Amino acid sequence: MTDSRHISVLGREAIEWLAPRAGGIFVDATFGAGGYSRAILEVPGTRVIGIDRDRTAIAGGFDLVDRSDGRLTLVEDRFSNLAEVCAAQGADRVDGVVMDIGVSSMQLDQAERGFSFRLGGPLDMRMGQSGPSAADVVAKASEADLANIIYIFGEERHSRRVARAIVAARKEAPVTTTQALADIVGKVVRSKPNEIHPATRTFQALRIFVNEELDELHEALSAAERVLKPGGRLVVVSFHSLEDRIVKNFLAERGKASGGSRHLPEVVQAASSFRILTKRPVIPGDAEVAANPRARSAKLRAAERTDAPAHGEGGLPAWPTLAGVMRGG
Repeated sequence: MTDSRHISVLGREAIEWLAPRAGGIFVDATFGAGGYSRAILEVPGTRVIGIDRDRTAIAGGFDLVDRSDGRLTLVEDRFSNLAEVCAAQGADRVDGVVMDIGVSSMQLDQAERGFSFRLGGPLDMRMGQSGPSAADVVAKASEADLANIIYIFGEERHSRRVARAIVAARKEAPVTTTQALADIVGKVVRSKPNEIHPATRTFQALRIFVNEELDELHEALSAAERVLKPGGRLVVVSFHSLEDRIVKNFLAERGKASGGSRHLPEVVQAASSFRILTKRPVIPGDAEVAANPRARSAKLRAAERTDAPAHGEGGLPAWPTLAGVMRGG
């Protein structure tokens, strides 16, 4: 069932840390091109629940479903809903969850999806089939909201300058294509030779914001905590610092008992719900980066579920929300 065309970034390492075994139920929470699912299904007797919000990815996996002898189920949904997806498949508890965070190579390479400024296309960027597009956000968001979005999610230090340029440009004509936005950003953000394209951070910010990727990640990690059996493994591959920071902080919090307070001795300390397996993130080797430059920023973190109760979801950071920006609040 191996398919060399669909080798996931850090795929070998991810499967080693996931450690699939016969009879186990595993969740490929970001199915994409099915690289992790293929590798898991190589272990006889495993069952995989694959989740993806992208209908194109789900349709692309039908052939693998047919060849899996009933061991692969694909579900079109957000990976933040993985607990509900598992329950609907009769799997309230699972043996492993693997996640590959962010946009996929397939999505980047499809001009009509509007993820990349290197390919001319509509300014869309939606991983799913519904909700506001990047063009909608660019047209509707206030200058202050645009600056915050680009600064927080793109870590762009020229965010105010970019937001000002976008607002000025949209007064002249709607900004509806990837090329139009890239040109606007390129006029106010300069880059030196061998540096990333001036529009890279702005495009990253809009993509993350439109798809609510960081909120999704927060919720997906908590959902994985709830569904994993004691001894079950969580493996997460991320591609930039914002995602990795969320994963690192989540595991650090879950990997130690709550501190409690010496002033409130009656407060019961929550036991560690995860045992961290990767003290430092696993990164790709030189050969993988040479073969796939998109792998260069990847980091893998893994942890094993203990038998302690889940800690609960906790609050999300106070950053701009899609609903709030689109209603002008």
